Amino acid sequence: MRTSGARLIVQALEAEGVRYTFGIPGTHNIELYDELERSAMITPVLVTSEQAAAFIADGLARTTGRPGVLNLVPGAGVTHALSGIAEAYLDNVPMVIIAAGIRTDTGKAYQLHAIDQLAVLTPVTKGAFHASTPDEIYPLIRRAFELATRGTPGPVAVEIPANFLLLSQEIEEIRFAPTPNAPAMPDPDLLRRAADLLNAARKPALYLGAGAVAAREELIAIAERLGAPVTTTIQGKGVFPEDHPLWLWNGFGASAPAFVRKAMDVCDVLLAVGCRFGEVATASYGLVPPENLIHVDIDPAVIGQNFPVAVGIPSDARAFASALLPLLRKRTGSESLTRAIRSGHAAVRDGWRKSPSRDRVTPFAFFEALQRHAGADTVYTTDSGNGTFLAMEHLRLSRPRCFIGPVDFSCMGYAVPGAIGAKWGNRERDVIALAGDGALLMTALELIGASSYGIAPMICVLRDGKLGQIAQFQKVPLNRSTCTVLPDYSVEDLARTTGCRYFRILHDAELDGVIEAALEATRSGNPAMVEVAIDGSMKTYFTRGVLKTNFLRLPWRDRLRMLTRAIARRL
Repeated sequence: MRTSGARLIVQALEAEGVRYTFGIPGTHNIELYDELERSAMITPVLVTSEQAAAFIADGLARTTGRPGVLNLVPGAGVTHALSGIAEAYLDNVPMVIIAAGIRTDTGKAYQLHAIDQLAVLTPVTKGAFHASTPDEIYPLIRRAFELATRGTPGPVAVEIPANFLLLSQEIEEIRFAPTPNAPAMPDPDLLRRAADLLNAARKPALYLGAGAVAAREELIAIAERLGAPVTTTIQGKGVFPEDHPLWLWNGFGASAPAFVRKAMDVCDVLLAVGCRFGEVATASYGLVPPENLIHVDIDPAVIGQNFPVAVGIPSDARAFASALLPLLRKRTGSESLTRAIRSGHAAVRDGWRKSPSRDRVTPFAFFEALQRHAGADTVYTTDSGNGTFLAMEHLRLSRPRCFIGPVDFSCMGYAVPGAIGAKWGNRERDVIALAGDGALLMTALELIGASSYGIAPMICVLRDGKLGQIAQFQKVPLNRSTCTVLPDYSVEDLARTTGCRYFRILHDAELDGVIEAALEATRSGNPAMVEVAIDGSMKTYFTRGVLKTNFLRLPWRDRLRMLTRAIARRL
């Protein structure tokens, strides 16, 4: 059979059910774009930059569970996308990168875009592969999808030389045999040990990450059977419904309110599922799990990495939870716990409500108004910075895949393209980006392309004129704002340039009317940019916890030095 490598790629993508690819065409892959244009199933989407393309693919993947697909030219296309690929790698997001390579049939050196792409991609992917012959193209791409979605999800790259895309090739046969995908089952002895610990516990608790999403129903049943409070990681927000009487908070320890700390301080057995106890999720390792920690994750390498475990169980989350549930005894008498949780949440919200901003938009009022008008299945995208932690603490989400943002790589510029990707994969749902006014400058031009395709998210620009999170970190120890005050710019002009309807909210009284109008615009197919004069003066529980944890971790000499410097500068 005579065909081109470009056609083989499209056949592989169609077999995987891919509907969109994201990238910018170049001289090396124009034949691939021509084949994509001929596909009745796949739409090749033009982006403004490959970094944004990676974030768009990431946003689609996080909200649908299906891998996002990048279509990259060699060299600069790959390096531009690298930040978004690394974010997907550290945040465990499935992605397939089709990286065109330089020609291998010329015998010439110093070709255009020539770098060792596999050396660049290998550290930030689950696998990076090179097609040495045209016959390898189809099976390599199919394998890439398998690897991206199985076990711990992540990005996988396939490099295909440009001459394979350009020239017709003689292919013997298109062959691919899927690898059986049986879930990793828990060891029965370890499972029994975990059940015994939980049954004997006086105050058990759960800590759930994004890796627990497929076990959601079983974990709800486990929490109810144990009468145990539940916390989640940032990425795990919504895995356990936040309107459930046993839900505590996103995280625990120094970065959580007093009622959460009180509930978790007495925990004697903690069941942690689908999480890694990473730096951001733990607010700079500002929590202390109990000695009896049961850690369950599909990746054996993460178990016990940061905290010692009593029982470590490599397993698929759903297989584990399904097997554990029948082994647990049903407890009674959790009414006092649920009352304490209910009153704790009420006290937190009352505190926010009683501290309105005098001349700007109160964060609590803003997020409350968003949820009053947006759909229950709205996707919220955040950026690296204070907006992530404001949204994490204020939003109450009852389902997973509704809160996405850059966490472990914490790459600025995610919110806007992440929202665009979420909208590509969820056309009927409201999608709201929560972008700081610093992060917005990195990727806002991506809305030009989005609006041309009829992709219409709502972009809330949290306008405080600063790189807010870092400015808060500078305030106490440095009492200076070095390079964290932004130059002024017109959000209205930016909205007009990018094809967005423009709205502005200066005070709490304007919230309902403007949000309702902006959402109506997006539901009619028009992207909206809402400038929100957010009051960034109040630190989140997360920020206060991180500052306290890191300060107390310093040697006494450095604590005294920082305090003395801060006081002297104030005076």
